[in-house]
Amino acid sequence: MTKISDILANGERTISFEFGPPRTDEAMLVLEQTLVDLEPLSPSYVSVTYGAGGSTRERTHEIVTRIDRETSMTAMAHITCAAHSRSELVDIIERYQEAGIENLLALRGDPPKDLDLPPGDLDYAIDLVRLIREIGDFCVGVAAHPEPHPQSPDLESDRRHTAEKLAEADFAITQFFFDAAHYFNLISSLRALGVDKPVIPGIMPVLSIAGTKRMAEMQGSEFPEWFMAKFHAVQDDPDAVRKIGIDEATKLCRELLDGGAPGLHFYTLNRSNATREIHTNLGL
Repeated sequence: MTKISDILANGERTISFEFGPPRTDEAMLVLEQTLVDLEPLSPSYVSVTYGAGGSTRERTHEIVTRIDRETSMTAMAHITCAAHSRSELVDIIERYQEAGIENLLALRGDPPKDLDLPPGDLDYAIDLVRLIREIGDFCVGVAAHPEPHPQSPDLESDRRHTAEKLAEADFAITQFFFDAAHYFNLISSLRALGVDKPVIPGIMPVLSIAGTKRMAEMQGSEFPEWFMAKFHAVQDDPDAVRKIGIDEATKLCRELLDGGAPGLHFYTLNRSNATREIHTNLGL
């Protein structure tokens, strides 16, 4: 398996896709078709998310190892430390090590408030990065918020904590956003704090106004008024909403790449069409 850090060190622009573990057999069939559809695009790597409190632990492991074993794609597993004991995390990491998985995304992973889960032994993602380093020679990624994490007291402290975390990891992937200025501000802040590791912008094309707005609010991202106004003008026409979402995501990707972003990370929601359209629009 190829380490993502080696790909980035070579100066290659990365294109990556993110999937979530399906909760039903029918949804698993959809993901399987999505993998078939996206593999010909030769992504630099793909990642698989991890449910709150370990709710998808086995299925995440199954999908990651299956992608590694049965496709040409490099797979990265997400791991969260919230609601996990240290011994549980050691077991998870060692299982990936035994399976030959070398790329891990270390996350705090705050569970939804309506889940009554026990506290974990590790408080922050940086603690999980350190634990992974103790266990093996992994490439370790972390998350970054172009707009502050919703639990951060202010932008300055958010940037400082992100810099400390990224200094011990190999690269970062951002939460999605809709204004490139947020990404470039993040990069500028990290550079000023002495951290120049690669930060890959996360892209979420808006295909559903309500769904995307809800996810944006959960992660503390702004849904700009100018952007919302475009959708409200055509809100009764799903095809028009979708076209605006694809067009605006394409524009954002071009601005990011032209501005020096080392790659793009697409949140696919386990569907392939929007990602393939944007990929084509960009001439990738």
